[in-house]
Amino acid sequence: MVRILAILVLVLNLSAAQAHFTMLLPSTATGKKGEEVTILYQFGHPFEHQLFDAPPPAKLLLVEPGGKSRDLTKSLEKIKVKGADGKDVAAYRLRFTPKVRGDFTFILNTPPIWMAEDKEFLQDTAKVILHVQAQKGWDVNQGKEFRIVPVTRPYGLLAGMVYQARITAGTQLISEGSDDPSKGITIRMRDTPVPGLPVFIERFNPEPPKKLPRDELITFATKTDPNGIVTATLPSAGWWSITAQRDAGSRNYDGKDYPVRQRATLWVYVDEKE
Repeated sequence: MVRILAILVLVLNLSAAQAHFTMLLPSTATGKKGEEVTILYQFGHPFEHQLFDAPPPAKLLLVEPGGKSRDLTKSLEKIKVKGADGKDVAAYRLRFTPKVRGDFTFILNTPPIWMAEDKEFLQDTAKVILHVQAQKGWDVNQGKEFRIVPVTRPYGLLAGMVYQARITAGTQLISEGSDDPSKGITIRMRDTPVPGLPVFIERFNPEPPKKLPRDELITFATKTDPNGIVTATLPSAGWWSITAQRDAGSRNYDGKDYPVRQRATLWVYVDEKE
C-alpha cells in the first residue's frame, strides 16, 4: 500500500510539472480609480516562463464591486509575445480603466484545448481580482459551474502567509413541485464543496529562471479537504496560481474519445516583506 501511494504521488507531481496553465495577470495587483490597467491572458508554463499559443478565449466576464457583470470578450486584443525558443506566440490583452473603487473580478473561460503530448483536453476557468483602493467584492461567487472562490482576501498578502480558497461545483436539485400539478418539476442549482480534488500551486516568473529546481519544487501539489477548502503557504512575492482539477467526461478527437480535465484557477498576488 505504501509503495502504491508513493507511485501515485510521483505520477501526480510529474503530471503537474509538465502541465500547461492559463495565465490571467493584471499589470498591477492594486490599481487606482481612473488609471488604466492591462490584463494579459497567456498560456504555458508559469514558473519556467515558457509560453505557447493561447487559444481564443470562449468568454471573459467582469464582475464589478457592486455585483454587476459585463461580457468583455470582444474587448480582448490579440497580440504576440515571446514564447518558448524565442518564437512569437499568441496572447490576448485587455485595456481596462476602473471608474469606481472596489474589487474587480475577471473570469476567463477557455474552450477545450487539445494537448497532443498528454492525449487529453484541458478546459480552464481562470480568475483574478484587481484591487482598486477599496476592499469591496473580492469574495464574489459568480456562476454555478466548477470554480474556485477566495476564502482569504487575494491581495494584501506577505510572503509566507497561509492562503485558503474553496472549490465548489453546481449540483442540480430536482423537486416535484407542490400539490398543484401545473407547476410540474422544479430544477434548482446548489453550490456544493468538492472534497479530495487535486490542487496545483505554481509561481509565475516574469522571466525564465537561470536555473530550474527539481520538478516537485516547481509545481506544488495538495488536495481539497472535506469542506472543499485548499490551504497553501505562498513563500515568496509575486503572482501565484492555485488550480483545482477534476475529470469532466470525454471528447472526440480524430475518431477517438479522450479525457477532458476541467480546471479552475485563482491568481493571487503576494507582496514583498518590508
